[in-house]
Amino acid sequence: MNILLTGSTGFLGGKLMKELIHGTDHHLYILARNLEKAERMKAVFQEEDQHRLHLITGDITLPYFGLQPDMVNYLTGKIDCIYHSAALVKFDEALRNELFAINYDGTKHALELANQLSVRKFFYVSTAYTVGKRHRGVEDLYPEDNSYHNPYEESKVKAEHLVFSYGNDMEVAIFRPSIIVGDSKTGEADSEFTLYGFMRALEIFKRRMDRKKEDDRQTTYRVVANPAGTSNFVPVDYVAEILALGLTRAEPYGIYNITNPNPPTNTEVLDLFQDALGFHRLTTVDDHRHYELSPEEEKLNDMIDTFKVYLASDITFEDDNTQRLISGTGTRHLHMSRDMLEMIIHAYFTFD
Repeated sequence: MNILLTGSTGFLGGKLMKELIHGTDHHLYILARNLEKAERMKAVFQEEDQHRLHLITGDITLPYFGLQPDMVNYLTGKIDCIYHSAALVKFDEALRNELFAINYDGTKHALELANQLSVRKFFYVSTAYTVGKRHRGVEDLYPEDNSYHNPYEESKVKAEHLVFSYGNDMEVAIFRPSIIVGDSKTGEADSEFTLYGFMRALEIFKRRMDRKKEDDRQTTYRVVANPAGTSNFVPVDYVAEILALGLTRAEPYGIYNITNPNPPTNTEVLDLFQDALGFHRLTTVDDHRHYELSPEEEKLNDMIDTFKVYLASDITFEDDNTQRLISGTGTRHLHMSRDMLEMIIHAYFTFD
């Protein structure tokens, strides 16, 4: 097949490209704003595969990605499938306009281009956190007037509805990864992944506390989080494998939660972070309790304020559609052991 991908210069995109290239005859058309970065990514592939990687300069915030008419004409009738994964993953209310320009308008431009090119299949990479403030994630569209934690979630829900509105023109499907972390075999990851912003904040806090007086170095600091809540981590290679399987196995209007059926609790995750940092001075406190944070604790929780709503939640995700999609393939339903998660967390500091 001829496959066009957006968002492929990121770590997940690189993994997906390898899944789609290895052992196939597919040709990949890679949309990139930064051509130099795309060239470096292409150079990683084996020389005999590089001729099947075609780089296209474009910008998802522009109609038809800003492609010139001759390029649009060249691609018309040529592309079998589009994977649209380019997105802005930020949670700040102040970035609402930018989030919608990239996550919603960018998806609209992708769909309009797909229509123009007579593409047969369109796969949208969304997020499991379109679940919003609900406690159970289902493999259906959530209502557009869902209760959201932030404009990121809202932009992705509305983009999902937009994707399904094109279902009469092409086969559409939605893939919803939860919190993407490092490779399940090597631990290698992208420091831009959401989890690693949290880890970086803890690392900075540790350094600050290490500079304090000797008699202050036994103080314990509280992180506001639901101790029994869970952090739904999925390895990047598991996500890429399922996305690649979707090429031939996804159902029209299919929605696939790519999630962890047995996620670790926030307490377990914090313990693993502390082991990796060598900083065993953090504990969790539920935000429903009455307490007064110290100035240092206020600073710590301000540093991770972006993640607060997710640290407070305990969401169960259905993934029956995903289990059916991988049934009979070489991809097994995710079992993320403590050892695997520990390796991924420790690897972050090694690769970083």
